[in-house]
Amino acid sequence: MENNLKKLRKVKGISQGDLAHHLEVSRQTINSIENGKFDPSLTLTIKLTRFFEASLEEIFVHKE
Repeated sequence: MENNLKKLRKVKGISQGDLAHHLEVSRQTINSIENGKFDPSLTLTIKLTRFFEASLEEIFVHKE
């Protein structure tokens, strides 16, 4: 699934490591999500929407 995570992270001016620390996951997890190699769990998705104060659709792009 495509996402805007990297763009949103850059706008906030935080590193993958900083975001990972805040969300209590590894930096590799953030990297894998950004590169579309891993789809986050529902729990992690909710944490992302709350952290970025963004809707699910603003973060993740579902293409049919």
